Amino acid sequence: MLMRTDPFRELDRLAQQVFGRPGTWSRPATMPLDAYRDGDEFVVAFDLPGVSPDAIDLDVERNVLTIKAERRPTAHGDDVEMQVAERPLGVFSRQLFLGDTLDTDRITANYEAGVLTLRIPVLERAKPRKIAIAGAAEREDAKQINA
Repeated sequence: MLMRTDPFRELDRLAQQVFGRPGTWSRPATMPLDAYRDGDEFVVAFDLPGVSPDAIDLDVERNVLTIKAERRPTAHGDDVEMQVAERPLGVFSRQLFLGDTLDTDRITANYEAGVLTLRIPVLERAKPRKIAIAGAAEREDAKQINA
C-alpha cells in the first residue's frame, strides 16, 4: 500500500490535539455557521455533518443561545485497523448573543443533511413600519377643523 505523508497535515493534526480541537465538554471546538435575515425571521445554519440529532443540545437563557453538539466515533469491529482518521470527533459549541428584537420564545430548529437550521422570528415592535409625515399645510387644516 502506498502511503503519502503531508508534513503540514500532521502539524495541523498535532496542533488540533494540543489546542483542544476536537473539543471536549470542558473545552469545546467551534462550528461554522451562516446567519441572515429572511423577511421577518433571523436564520442561523450550523454545519454539523455526522452528528446525531440526539447529540445536539440547544439552550436559551435571556438573550444567549447556546448550541452544543457531539460527534461520536462510529462503531467499528474489533478487527478494524484505522488507516486514516481525519474527521474531528468530540464536542462542538457555539454561543450567539441575540438582540432584544428577536422572539426567543418562538425559535424553531430543523436538522437535515448535516445542517442545523434555527429560525428566530423578529418581534412585531422591531419590524419596519412607515411613519406618516404631516406637512405645515396639513397642520393648519387640522387646526382650522378643530377650532
